[in-house]
Amino acid sequence: MISGVLLALLVVIMLLVNGTLMVGPAETITYSAFTDIGNGVSTRIVDTYAIAPETGNLSSNFDIPDAVAGQSYVVDISEDLSAQKVTIMRGNIVTSIAIAGIGSSKRAGGNTSGAGVNRISYDSGGFDDDFT
Repeated sequence: MISGVLLALLVVIMLLVNGTLMVGPAETITYSAFTDIGNGVSTRIVDTYAIAPETGNLSSNFDIPDAVAGQSYVVDISEDLSAQKVTIMRGNIVTSIAIAGIGSSKRAGGNTSGAGVNRISYDSGGFDDDFT
């Protein structure tokens, strides 16, 4: 009888261990990593616009981690002038970071993923809505 109770407790603990000791901390670390990545991308956007010429264009390549906690993610830069932000997402984990410093005078938009080298481009004449 004691063995049966202990076995039942072991089964319950095994079911809870994955969510408590592995998934929860991984999601917390992922959220923190997404915040760091968002801050880095936001800073790179502001830096690019800070040194951009009045006429002409400028491109800057940068690298962000290919994967966070072993999985890919998506980076989206909103095109809404009232609340420009960098959003990093994967599944139910979403982090949004405001693009501070360029205000409503510049429009930022586009998306990327962590794979490969990423590029920020500026053109004084503007871009059409096809961000690549």
